[in-house]
Amino acid sequence: MELRTLRYFVAVAEELHFGRAATRLHMSQPPLSRAIRRLEDEAGAPLLTRSPAGVALTPVGAVLLAEARALLAHADRVRVRVGAAAGRAALTVGILGDGTDPGAARLAAAYRREHPGVRIHVRDTDLTDPTCGLRAGLVDVALTRAPFDETALTVRTLRTDPVGVVLRADDPLAGRDRLRPADLDDRPWFRFPPDTDPVWQAYWNGGRPREGPVVRAVHECLQAVLWNGTVGLAPLGHDLSAELAVVPLDGMPPSRVVAAWQEGDTNPLVRSFVEAATAAYRR
Repeated sequence: MELRTLRYFVAVAEELHFGRAATRLHMSQPPLSRAIRRLEDEAGAPLLTRSPAGVALTPVGAVLLAEARALLAHADRVRVRVGAAAGRAALTVGILGDGTDPGAARLAAAYRREHPGVRIHVRDTDLTDPTCGLRAGLVDVALTRAPFDETALTVRTLRTDPVGVVLRADDPLAGRDRLRPADLDDRPWFRFPPDTDPVWQAYWNGGRPREGPVVRAVHECLQAVLWNGTVGLAPLGHDLSAELAVVPLDGMPPSRVVAAWQEGDTNPLVRSFVEAATAAYRR
């Protein structure tokens, strides 16, 4: 069984749909179907049941999926360690947001433990670039928040966080259990520069144009609230000073912590980083 064919099978098993798996693998559907048929011939049993609605794993397919994932992960570790021994294993990671996130701390510890020979370069970015330099080719993988324009990128959700309104603690609205968007219509909001990703901008502006100070970094957002009574959105659960409060906002979809990388990138270091991130944020 070739590793490439096993990757094809894992994609189909995870998507449970040949069309979606072909899109994910950047190939057409007929050769993917032929590769899975050959794999079933090698296994000596059906791996999938097929229907117009999609596919489902057979008991044999479920066993192969677990073994294939383990084998592919091991193959990636081999590539990474060989590269490290040759002195060429390095990964540049773009990071946006709160560096005290426990998920990020677990990820750093796990990745150091599993890939001690890989040199990690971190590029910290402000709120004007949610891809953390990914589109500009400045980083290999980004640890960031969605939504943003995902064109030509692959994005994996690691965690979802509810979102609330950041207010001064002495603001009359700070004592509410929840707020509605209409409660904030007459308030100035912090905004990002005009050339910021429009999908990102619209989300953090609550889905409509806003007036207020232009900010680029988290501390600028918080200072705008403290000094000017500006309001804005932030994920719940982050530690803030006693002078600030966050109140949940009704109707606001959660903010997604994601890993993002260039579509079609086959760098095993990127793959190993994403898998480690998925495990770290699952805890």
